[in-house]
Amino acid sequence: MLFETRLTAEMAEDLSAAGFWPNRTLCDCLEVAVERASERTALVDGRSRLTYGELWRQAGHVALALLKLGVRRGDVVSVQLPNWNEFTVLAVAVELMGAVINPLAPILRERELRGMIRLARPSVLVTAGRFRQWDYPAMYRELLSGDPNVRAVVVVGEGELRREISWEALLATGAESAALAPALSWTRSLPNDVYELMFTSGTTGEPKGVLHTPNTLAAAIDTSARIQSLNADDVFHMASTFGHQTGFLYGVLAPLRLGARAVYQDRWDASQFVELAEQEHVTFTMGATPFLADVARVPGLGERKALELRLFACAGAPIPRPLARDFAQALPRCRLLPAWGMTENAMVTGVFPGDPADKVTGTDGRCYPGMEVVVRGEDNRPVPVGVQGELYARGPFTFVGYVQGNRFTAQFFDDEGWFATGDRAVTDPDGFIRITGRSKDVIIRGGENLPVKEIEDTLLRHPAVRSVAVVGLPHPRLGEIACACVVPEPEIDFTLEEMRVFLEREKMTRQYWPERVELMEQFPMTPAGKVQKFRLREKLSQSDPKPSPKRS
Repeated sequence: MLFETRLTAEMAEDLSAAGFWPNRTLCDCLEVAVERASERTALVDGRSRLTYGELWRQAGHVALALLKLGVRRGDVVSVQLPNWNEFTVLAVAVELMGAVINPLAPILRERELRGMIRLARPSVLVTAGRFRQWDYPAMYRELLSGDPNVRAVVVVGEGELRREISWEALLATGAESAALAPALSWTRSLPNDVYELMFTSGTTGEPKGVLHTPNTLAAAIDTSARIQSLNADDVFHMASTFGHQTGFLYGVLAPLRLGARAVYQDRWDASQFVELAEQEHVTFTMGATPFLADVARVPGLGERKALELRLFACAGAPIPRPLARDFAQALPRCRLLPAWGMTENAMVTGVFPGDPADKVTGTDGRCYPGMEVVVRGEDNRPVPVGVQGELYARGPFTFVGYVQGNRFTAQFFDDEGWFATGDRAVTDPDGFIRITGRSKDVIIRGGENLPVKEIEDTLLRHPAVRSVAVVGLPHPRLGEIACACVVPEPEIDFTLEEMRVFLEREKMTRQYWPERVELMEQFPMTPAGKVQKFRLREKLSQSDPKPSPKRS
């Protein structure tokens, strides 16, 4: 598959010359790690452990097997797996053969996946047999029926196989062709090839497919590691899904680029994390603010003297001052690292070692070296310090385009290469930013982006719903929850329970379901006829939720 990107030879030359793009791929780094210590533990999940030597050998076998299935350079391999070691093996294999990895979060179901697969056009899809009681092969049999692009579905773990290929069979096929492994040196991704296709929720109902290269991803990882003094002796933990950029960057790529150990959780449980951190000597973890709140509430956390955790990177929502204080009291040796980023730019800003303590709870950090941000007003000019405006970013971490093509991508960039993030922010006199809201219509629930337009479009199909506006409301743990404001048809009630039954029938991802329903006679509107969602938020934030709303 050929991708249109905004990457030019001049851009690549300039960023490489400035030292921002390392021109060292994941496989380049892995070869060094294997040569230095092939018996060193690389990956740990709840099912298996792999050394660097085993990881490299399995990745080679998977790459050869995929080639035998007909996957070629530039083809997309979609993967919907929990945080299992097989995901990371596949990520290495895909780069070895010059293909493109398309991570998909395990929570996604037919409605969301249909559009993503249409845009990605994968040659092969890798998924779990069963996870959290969900039968993934059965879902894909229906979803991919008649799709000529998908050559095979590979299944990891237990599950009924029909037309699918098991992970074990894939490894065996590759092992039979091991003599051809030297050919992989010809197929490997180059630093500026498209390597990752990651979907992000947008405002139009259609997901945007973000394209990254080994260089754009490595620039973010290597810079973060340098600032936070991360190295091969660190142990990375990741519970955020690999289907999001946070999990993929700092759970899959970062530890392997450093030759460190990665420890995975496929289901978040704070008490289990603390036990795992003690057992595996975890030093670094990253997750949304609710993860931090859950850890702080673990009984006896301050008495865990064996904990070696020294860095907790946190993004997706501000860290409340009381939470930061409680965490610091329980784990005084662990430093909190607030950060802000997005799928398109990885981590753009963060709080660095030595920054004042008030920046931890009062800001989302300052720019990583090479990255730039600017806050602009309605006239598109920079606004003064302390004035809210639209946030733009640019730099070496910035993606190279959307899978929808250059014409689609161009609408998000100006002539000077500034990317419109869709977030609103203010800067302080020290150059730190604080995200104040979003101009794009997305709700972030526990670090998960909710596609508001798609939720609204689905609810409008319910016979009781005349109009609907989904808005985000503050929540003490999740940051935000979704509330469906509904103007129902005359003389018809629409309850929370009815909504849940309907969305389940529509096969919408459960995490996208609004947790609150409010019935209204009409919406506040602009003169142009647009719903004033900020007024809805203001009104609802001042009222108590009703468990089963009825129209009076």
